[in-house]
Amino acid sequence: MNSGLHETAIDEIVARCNGDIRGALKALLLVNEQLEVELAQLQAAVAHGRLTGPRRSVLH
Repeated sequence: MNSGLHETAIDEIVARCNGDIRGALKALLLVNEQLEVELAQLQAAVAHGRLTGPRRSVLH
């Protein structure tokens, strides 16, 4: 993602939080936390041989 896209994404996130920067940061932290949980679950599945090959589902 280039700098211009970062700026646009940041502006959209803050706008969705009605201009509340703390709210935007909190939302991003919560999304990141969820992604970390999903990643750990996928890593565990791969480590135990339950996940092989490409998957059709998308995380986010």
